[in-house]
Amino acid sequence: MYVLILYFSKTGNTRKLAEHVAEGVGSVEGVEARLKTTQEVTKEDFVNAAGIIAGSPVYFGIMAADLKRVFDEFPGIRKKMEGKVGAAFATSSFWAGGNETTIISIIQCMLIYGMIVVGDPMSATGHYGAASVTAPDDKAADIARKLGQRVAELCKRLGS
Repeated sequence: MYVLILYFSKTGNTRKLAEHVAEGVGSVEGVEARLKTTQEVTKEDFVNAAGIIAGSPVYFGIMAADLKRVFDEFPGIRKKMEGKVGAAFATSSFWAGGNETTIISIIQCMLIYGMIVVGDPMSATGHYGAASVTAPDDKAADIARKLGQRVAELCKRLGS
């Protein structure tokens, strides 16, 4: 079983946060993390994943166009995505730069795909998902790992 960590990263900050999410997924026995950029991902990656954790830098308060493109290109597989676990993460360049609204824009797509959407656990922040301002610091990395772990544990519990 694997969890797809899908991301777009222009400066490398979102990629770094994605790697921390992957560490959390990989910490759960029997669950593999597969990191894919928006340019690498396929419909098969989506369909075969037990869960998807998608991340983006903030662009005008929403996800990057290339991540939105992926969701826009795959509507034919929506019924196959129903019941899979979904979560989101974001990076910005400013503390009030739109991380939460960007995460919400990703979650909206996941809800339309019929996914079971979760935020980060109470042991992290208990909010929308993982986020960082510029490169992830130790706290953001810890929250990202906890988000990945939570999704992986839920995928195992649901037998996805």
